[in-house]
Amino acid sequence: MSTYSLSDGLASGAPRLSRAPLLANWLRETGVGVLASIAWIGFGLSCLWWQDVGDWSRTHSVGIAAFIVAAVALFGTLGADYLGSAGRGLRKRAPWLVALGAFLTLWEVATAKFAWLPLPFFPPPQSIVEVYTDDLPKLLDSVFASVKLQLGGYLVGATIGFLTGVSIGWSHAVGYWVHPVLRFIGPLPATAWLPIAFFTFPSSWSASTFLIALATGFPVTVLTWSGVASVSNAYYDVARTLGAKPSFLVLKVAIPAALPHVFVGLFMGLGASFAVLVVAEMIGVKAGLGWYLQWAQGWAAYANMYAALIVMSLLCSGAITLLFSIRDRLLVWQKGTVKW
Repeated sequence: MSTYSLSDGLASGAPRLSRAPLLANWLRETGVGVLASIAWIGFGLSCLWWQDVGDWSRTHSVGIAAFIVAAVALFGTLGADYLGSAGRGLRKRAPWLVALGAFLTLWEVATAKFAWLPLPFFPPPQSIVEVYTDDLPKLLDSVFASVKLQLGGYLVGATIGFLTGVSIGWSHAVGYWVHPVLRFIGPLPATAWLPIAFFTFPSSWSASTFLIALATGFPVTVLTWSGVASVSNAYYDVARTLGAKPSFLVLKVAIPAALPHVFVGLFMGLGASFAVLVVAEMIGVKAGLGWYLQWAQGWAAYANMYAALIVMSLLCSGAITLLFSIRDRLLVWQKGTVKW
């Protein structure tokens, strides 16, 4: 005789109920991926459905690329469980794919199809792609020149700023003489020194390097100084008790404890150096993204100008990501005490 009871039925139904949140979560994640695919299909259709109001040779290629992105978004999101970290990353970025696809669709319709935005001030997406395909050698030369100039100035400014900050934070005598100079020079924007720099230095390259180093050095100096000065005296007392010399106190106690402040200064200096880079290249040097921007603006080549701005944004974002990676490796021992 069967002894089935209501409690048994509830017990057997419990696993089905526990799967419901998982199913809802899966549907939500895959639904965003489907929306991303639809958004990019809409962008592809907007490229191919209507005729362009201008002459752009990459419209068909951009439309096909949009369909490929739509397929990757759809199948990558549906099969994310089988793709490992790549699938999880794709699901995480699916909302951004939705927003980007919708933005590109609106941009395409408002420029290339119906000219709601005036041309050539607002070029369509395919005109930006044309710059990357047809004017790539000149753009790459400008990128290489900018990276070389910015990297040199940034390293010089960061090195001098770090050494100066450590010296001020450690020595009261150095701080007595250097602090007033910092208070005088620091508040002035680096671009204000353009006339003096180009008159003093023998070449526009060296003058631009000086301006970038100046923009980088001030925040690194101030934050390094603050970090060294804020180190607890208890650390020094313990080290002295164990027989530490002054050089050990600086290299093994003060600098490691001040590194979180140093990296904040490096991040601030990186943004300032990119701003000065553009201004310096517009005025002095014969190559670089700043020069390219000025050249494009002079010829009313607004697509080239926007393409250079996108490249510059990617370079800055990549540099910040690299600096974050270096910070995470160097400060892994402080992960429990530093806010990340």
